[in-house]
Amino acid sequence: MGKEPVRVLVTGAAGQIGYALVPMVARGVMLGPDQPVILHMLDIPPAAEALNGVKMELIDAAFPLLKGVVATTDVVEACTGVGVAVMVGGFPRKEGMERKDVMSKNVSIYKSQATALEKHAAPGCKVLVVANPANTNALILKEYAPSIPEKNITCLTRLDHNRALGQIAEKLNVQVSDVKNVIIWGNHSSTQYPDVNHATVKDKPVRELVKNDAWLNGDFISTVQQRGAAIIKARKLSSALSAASSACDHIRNWVLGTPEGTWVSMGVYSDGSYDVPAGLIYSFPVTCKGGEWKIVQGLSIDEFSRKKMDATAQELTEEKALAKSCLS
Repeated sequence: MGKEPVRVLVTGAAGQIGYALVPMVARGVMLGPDQPVILHMLDIPPAAEALNGVKMELIDAAFPLLKGVVATTDVVEACTGVGVAVMVGGFPRKEGMERKDVMSKNVSIYKSQATALEKHAAPGCKVLVVANPANTNALILKEYAPSIPEKNITCLTRLDHNRALGQIAEKLNVQVSDVKNVIIWGNHSSTQYPDVNHATVKDKPVRELVKNDAWLNGDFISTVQQRGAAIIKARKLSSALSAASSACDHIRNWVLGTPEGTWVSMGVYSDGSYDVPAGLIYSFPVTCKGGEWKIVQGLSIDEFSRKKMDATAQELTEEKALAKSCLS
């Protein structure tokens, strides 16, 4: 007997990231090469025609694992029966907009989607928020979907994690698959802290191999933090291909597990680990097994790291307060 298809929701599916993401899901990049999927694509009414065009292309690509496509502007239809929800749709910040303006727009979007997910998604649905501000959008979603367990709501920092792996691989001229256990701490914003203190290449510490602490504590960190802006400058469009790919990585590891001895970065609910205020959605190093993530414990934190981790926690605390004021 073949596996039952999993219904995967992608919101904002007619947009750039959505267009890069849906073929990856249909090809088995997200849930594995033997897992059939039914794609649920949601977008706003002005994008309905474009969304239908994406559906036509998915049909034309004749993906063997793709057992059905739902393309809709109706949030209830989109959320019904989904086992994985990738929240890509959100209100983008435009020039001259204050963060609070963006936040209040996203509150209304996430309110309707959270309510529909809570009522209509499959039990145990795994939610990944991609749309920025991702950490705080995930908190907003949880606020309006109280019955979805905290452990099932996450946000994407795997893109930053993969960017950090890529920078180390380039610097050392090694295969990116040989670099492991970098960490992204905190917010998916320019305050995030990319940490290589526990990272290795073929079991040798990255710090010893790079032999350049000034770079690792300076340009390396700022390059990873500002990489999104650098891509916008180069492409005149935001990073879509890499965001879609890392969303697949995030869900794949969450569902199918992380390799022994390897951790990844995920934005998850803080339980107070590493003295990060509980109740924030904060990026931690995690391992995954049996469809559950677990924060890696017992890593040593030096003074430099502590300051960076606290600064990004402070930003998230401020964002949370801002969101709360928008909610009321």
